[in-house]
Amino acid sequence: MKKIPLEILGLSSSQSQSGSFALILGEKTGNRRLPIIIGMFEAQSIAIQIEKINPNRPLTHDLFKSFAEQVHVAVLEVMISDLKEGVFYSKIVCSDGATTFELDSRPSDAIAIGLRFGVPIFTVESVLSEAGIILSDLDENAEDSDDEDDDDDEDDDAGKPAPAPVPREPSGQVPVDELTKMLAQAIDREDYEKAAKIRDELDKRKDS
Repeated sequence: MKKIPLEILGLSSSQSQSGSFALILGEKTGNRRLPIIIGMFEAQSIAIQIEKINPNRPLTHDLFKSFAEQVHVAVLEVMISDLKEGVFYSKIVCSDGATTFELDSRPSDAIAIGLRFGVPIFTVESVLSEAGIILSDLDENAEDSDDEDDDDDEDDDAGKPAPAPVPREPSGQVPVDELTKMLAQAIDREDYEKAAKIRDELDKRKDS
């Protein structure tokens, strides 16, 4: 069975299922994309690991990694192994140094754990053939959804009060100490997407 390496291309809100997210995986050696609908908690766990954000308390997948390290078990790879009636199946391939074994898992949990161990993600041809999307088709759908989102944003903004102004320096930039405070608030609210953007801005200030 030939293993096909995948990479994470992005996360976006699912338009088909409220409160869910679409995890987009890409074929490293081709132009097929594999979208998988996952829950909010798993999406958050994947996002904060991608963005290298440290939550105040360990999440479930962090706990799994700590436990595995304590009992000297290493994760070797993640395999999205099957698709049955629209449900993806995956395996976490592990080793205790003497034996290699597999754990049945949802793809979202497997990928969140795999990211923490820095291991590769694979799938098989049968899964990509059935559920994969060619890149050109994905781009057309993205353009259509962007146009719809623009219209929705205009409607949502109507009638909303203006947000409180953020303190700024004479140059127009938000001061570093204010950004640091906003970063802490975003992490406390578990708004990791906003936290990542603030962190990136702080990094730019340090480099300049």
